[in-house]
Amino acid sequence: MDRLRFLDVNLTDRTDEMKAIFSILLGFLLYAEAFSTSQIIPFGKNGKFKMLYDARQRPQSVLIKGNLFIVYNGDASPTKDDKGKAYPMLISYDPAKRVFSEPVRLSEKSESDHHFSPILWADENDHLHVLHGCHRTPGTYLVSKRPVGEETHAISWKKMPPIAPKLSYPTVYRIHGDKEVIYYRTDGHTSSWTYKISADNGKTWSGPERDVTDLDAKGRLDWSSYQVKIPSRDGKRLHVVFTDYDDNKNSPAPQRFYNPRYDRLVNNEWKYNLSYLSIDLRNHAVYNADGASITTPVDLDYAKAHCRIWDTAWRGAGIPPVICLDGKGEPSFLHVLSGKNIRSHDYYYVHRKKGRWKQTLIRSSNHQWNSGHLSLDAKGILHAYLIVGDGYLAGGYMDKHGGGRIEEWISADQGGSWKKLRDVTSNTKPYKGWRFNNVQPVVRPDGKVVEGMLLFYGWEDKDRPEATAFLFHE
Repeated sequence: MDRLRFLDVNLTDRTDEMKAIFSILLGFLLYAEAFSTSQIIPFGKNGKFKMLYDARQRPQSVLIKGNLFIVYNGDASPTKDDKGKAYPMLISYDPAKRVFSEPVRLSEKSESDHHFSPILWADENDHLHVLHGCHRTPGTYLVSKRPVGEETHAISWKKMPPIAPKLSYPTVYRIHGDKEVIYYRTDGHTSSWTYKISADNGKTWSGPERDVTDLDAKGRLDWSSYQVKIPSRDGKRLHVVFTDYDDNKNSPAPQRFYNPRYDRLVNNEWKYNLSYLSIDLRNHAVYNADGASITTPVDLDYAKAHCRIWDTAWRGAGIPPVICLDGKGEPSFLHVLSGKNIRSHDYYYVHRKKGRWKQTLIRSSNHQWNSGHLSLDAKGILHAYLIVGDGYLAGGYMDKHGGGRIEEWISADQGGSWKKLRDVTSNTKPYKGWRFNNVQPVVRPDGKVVEGMLLFYGWEDKDRPEATAFLFHE
C-alpha cells in the first residue's frame, strides 16, 4: 500500500496525459487486491428470464444496518411451455459473514409475467418497502410493520393503498427532504410516463398536473418509449433518458417497420435514438439538456425537436441505456446499439463535453437486450460492466433477451478511452459456459451505490426457467 500511496501523491506532478496513465495503473493495482477476495455467490433458484430486472425497473436491493436485502422472482414451476410461474422472493445477506438467509415468499400467488418482478427500498425510518406485480396493474405494495432488524422470515408486512391505478416499470429513489419519488409508465406500451412523490413514507403520493411524456400524437399513433432515470446528487432533480419506437398495433401496413439503414422490415424490438430531459422535483418544471424549459407531455415530434441528444440513424437497440452521474454530477449513459447489421452490436459511452454529446465506442456485444451497468467510483474511475459473447444470441425462451459473459472495463479519463480490467464471470465454476444478464448495483437507502457489490442472474439451459441469481462481492 505504500507503493500505491506513492503513485497517488505523485500524480499531482504529472501532465494530464501522465495522470491518466498513472490513474489506470493505480486502478489495476487497487483492484488486484480485491481480486483475491472476490466471490460470485448464488442465492436464488428457479428463476425465469428477468428474475432480476434490467435498468427500467429498480432497485431490487438495499444495504441497511449492515445487512443487504434483495428481492427477485424465483421458485418457478415448469409448465408445458417451459415458462413457469414465479413468486416474488425476499432474501438477506450478511456482508461480514458472507452468508445468505433462507429466502421467503412475499406472496403465495405465483405469476408468469416477468414484469411482475419486485422492487425494494427503505424509508428514513428503516422500514422496508416492496412493490410487486406491476404491469398495467396497481401491483401489491407492502411495508414492513417494524424497522428492519429481525430475521428475514420474521418480517411482518402491512398492505398499503395502491400508488396509482396502473403501473409498469416502476423505479423508486430517495430524493430531497427524505421524500421518495416513483417514476413509471401509466399503462400499456403506447401510454404516457409520469411520476409521484411521497413525503410521508408511502402513505400518500402526488404528482404533476401533466404527465412527462406521451409520444403518441396526431399522425403518430402507436409510438412508444422505454425510459431510465436517476436523481441528481442533491435529490432535487430527476434525469430521464429514453428511446423511441413504433409499436404498430393498429396499422396493418407492414412498411411502418421498414428500416432503411438495413433495407429490411424489423419489429418493435428496435428502439431508436436517445432523448433527454430533467425534472425539477420541487416545482415539476421540465427542462432539456440545454436548460431550456419544455412543455409536457412531450410527444414524438416535440422530443425530436427539443430533447433528442443522439440521432442513431436507424441503428437500434432493445434495452434503453444505463444512466450514471459523472464527476461533475451530470448524466452519462452506457448504451448498446446495432452496428453493421441487425445481429452486430456495440457498447457506447455517451456523455456531454463542452456542450456537445459524444459517443465513445467501448467494445462489441452480442445482443440488443444486453443490460450492463455503469458507475463512477470514489477515485473518479468509470466502471462499465458489459454483457458480451462470441456470436449473436438467438433462440430459446431464456436467451431471447440477451445474455453472455460479464466483462469489466474502466476509464480514468472521463470516458475518453477504455481498458478491459477483467472477466467477471468467464471462469466461474461450476457456472462456466452459462449466460448472464441484467447487472444491477447494490444501493443504500439514500440511493448511493455500494462499491464492490453487484447483482445479476444467469442460466445454462436456453429454454427452461431454471435461472440462478448471483451476488458479486469483492
